[in-house]
Amino acid sequence: MLLHDKAGRRYRLVLAAGASYSTHAGTLAHDALIGQPEGTVASTNLGRRLLALRPTFAEQVVERKRRAQPIYPKDLAAILVHADVSPGDLVVEAGTGTGALTMAALRAVGPAGRVVSYEVREDFHQAARAAVEEVLGAPPNLELKVGDVHEGIEERDADRVLLDLPEPWRALPHAAAALRPGGMVFAHCPNTTQVQRFCDEMREVGGFGLLETVEVLERGWTVRGRSVRPSHRMVAHTGFLTFARRLAVPEVFETEGEGF
Repeated sequence: MLLHDKAGRRYRLVLAAGASYSTHAGTLAHDALIGQPEGTVASTNLGRRLLALRPTFAEQVVERKRRAQPIYPKDLAAILVHADVSPGDLVVEAGTGTGALTMAALRAVGPAGRVVSYEVREDFHQAARAAVEEVLGAPPNLELKVGDVHEGIEERDADRVLLDLPEPWRALPHAAAALRPGGMVFAHCPNTTQVQRFCDEMREVGGFGLLETVEVLERGWTVRGRSVRPSHRMVAHTGFLTFARRLAVPEVFETEGEGF
């Protein structure tokens, strides 16, 4: 459950009969929420009102404690759309990290699809497995592997390969072998130097087309009465998103214009 106060602060808790939750706004008894519908507003012992809702997937991504840097919801949405991750797809991911992209891809491919995720670090692998189980349970169409994709990818005829690695260009030859013709490769890169290196390697490996890099900036707006203004803070640069199609021919096909 996620509690929201009027200042925009959020408090995450697991409801338990007889328990209570304490904040600077006072103490709230869990029993005041158990059995109540989502959207209930409850009061603390100090009279402060809190809105109770189940967390959205985006809130679960940014609110959980994490060891690795997550891919933010604004980027997750763009990745799924630009990479056209669809029901029934076979998606290969590396590395698993926090599990945010893993879960987003799993929701997109649906029960008819399959997601295989590689993570080289055992501690990240275990943390991601716990995160997935907390949010989605134990999906039968998800396989979490401890492995280094720089040394190889076992899967073949994959529809999508999603790379969230410090040096994604090192995995490109194996990604190319794993992808079916017409499939797509994606890489998340924090800086332009990494983007350039990744694109240069695609041209070197060959067999890719329609290379595209985008950056997503998200700015909220406050709408209250006659006041309509941009929020004081925005989620600006978090990473560059690079996409390309796998071709059935060895050369590289690029257009002269921007984007597709």
